Amino acid sequence: MHLVGVDLAWGERAPTGIAVLDERGRLLSTAAVTTDDEIDAVVAPYVAGECVVAFDAPLVVRNATGTRPAEKALNQDFRAFEAGTHPTNLGKPEFADGPRAARLARRWGLDLDPDATGRRALEVYPHAATVALLRLGRTLKYKQSRDRTFSQMRSEMLRLTEGLEQLGRARTPLLLHRRPVWEELVALVENAERKSELRLAEDRLDAVVCAYVALLAAREPERLTRYGSVEDGVIVTPTLPEGLEPAPRRTRAERAQAKEVEAYAARLPATQHATDQAAALVTAALDDAGLNYLSVTARAKSVASFAAKAASLEDGHPRYADALAEMADQIGVRVVTYLASDVEAVADVLGAELTVLGDRDKGLETARAGRWGYSSRHLDLALPDDVTPTPGTDALPGRIIEVQIRTALQHAWAEFEHDIRYKGEVPPEHASELDRRFTLAAGLLELADREFSTIRDQLRGDQVAGGAASGAWVADGDRDPTRADRHRLSPGDLAAYLAGRYPGAGWSRTDHYEWIAGLLAELGITSAADLAGAMADVDSEAVTARMGYRYPAGAVRRLDDDLLATYGERYVELPGNAHRVALLSSRLAKLTSTS
Repeated sequence: MHLVGVDLAWGERAPTGIAVLDERGRLLSTAAVTTDDEIDAVVAPYVAGECVVAFDAPLVVRNATGTRPAEKALNQDFRAFEAGTHPTNLGKPEFADGPRAARLARRWGLDLDPDATGRRALEVYPHAATVALLRLGRTLKYKQSRDRTFSQMRSEMLRLTEGLEQLGRARTPLLLHRRPVWEELVALVENAERKSELRLAEDRLDAVVCAYVALLAAREPERLTRYGSVEDGVIVTPTLPEGLEPAPRRTRAERAQAKEVEAYAARLPATQHATDQAAALVTAALDDAGLNYLSVTARAKSVASFAAKAASLEDGHPRYADALAEMADQIGVRVVTYLASDVEAVADVLGAELTVLGDRDKGLETARAGRWGYSSRHLDLALPDDVTPTPGTDALPGRIIEVQIRTALQHAWAEFEHDIRYKGEVPPEHASELDRRFTLAAGLLELADREFSTIRDQLRGDQVAGGAASGAWVADGDRDPTRADRHRLSPGDLAAYLAGRYPGAGWSRTDHYEWIAGLLAELGITSAADLAGAMADVDSEAVTARMGYRYPAGAVRRLDDDLLATYGERYVELPGNAHRVALLSSRLAKLTSTS
């Protein structure tokens, strides 16, 4: 089954937007065309079978003048939200030959009765739909208008794209995330530089809204309201949520906030570029330190999220005097670790590499209050003033990077709690029970984190006690000659060796062990005996003193520096080190300095 949205122009000179969803709500395609034949060429393959086609255009017009009954009824509910319709009647030249949407519907053999159960056409209205679906106090002002600036329109259009993406969490989801056709459409908005470029996206976005209403008609018709009658025309739109009130006229402060949102939207591409650099910088710092972590992800704050936070209050007063300058999480990086002790190690590494502007341990704050709940370490970081930006960090001077650090279990709790509360599907009478259960889950996960740390500590202790440092964990004669990695040390064997050699160092990532095993192979070190012999005369404590680590270096980093101290320029020049010659040369200078 296909759900088709058609943001239909009343004439054949203006563009018509088209969007198609499958029955699961996945966006399959979008297009912008003009003539009926072009529309047919795009839509026909999707309406050959079961389908619902939602037109943003009248299907039935019988009144000679004035407004149709469906429009009057819809306007009573939506005009206060600035989502009223324009009048439609036969006196308008566009309807001299009947509604264009009806001609297309007949061409595809669709039933015009919105309550039909088979292949059918609906008349929908995206402005009203977005108010109801996104719980807006007024419509988003992204439409072409002489009195709207380009920056205002792009800002509002980005809020629309973000709002539509959030519908991926709805009971009937709209699945846009990671769909290439959607990413291309959003990029069109983000990279636009003039109104005409925004117009290329406007009709297609409206068509996506139309297609989603068609999906609701097929999956959850009880969530829709029908205005009018089959005889005089029916407009189908999502029902206004109970309690949703129209937004009052904007105050001077709100108009100023709107300007800030426009400015943020204008700089969003630059912020995204800086966010990519921040993620790469954090990842490089953790990898260089040889720390064990699960993932590093990053996001530039969305326009909708910026707008909501800019308008927020604290103690009844505006939270920000200048949101653009003061909001610290415009660039957000999240590091997820395996264990609680790794959170501290990550914070130490980042604190040593960057300037710390703020440091909050939300888990500690919660514990001091005698509660269980959200737990995460939040750092506000910046490039040090005395560091010269490189091509990989040139977008970061003057920017604040908020880094959240949490364990995998803390992350799971936070994501699930956010998802449930965002959906708002818990009745108020169950709210206290929900809070109690989330608190219980947080306590259980804290215990699990502790148990995982205990398991790790016991395993490392066994590795040290088992004589791993001597290389006895794998005798050369016991190595399986058929193993694919027989010409290099395996990550597991190497981890065991390093745990014994550097008992105070934390584990590193699995791929780090694989990487340095490759470097060892380039040095001709392919067995336990080879590595034990190469490290026999290395004074690791002296190397550590020379390096002057300002953070707890991981096991792989410790070995990396010992190899550098042992092999010098030969190690720097290994093919596997070609991407970090400058870094290793700087470290080697520190190791060989006589001062």
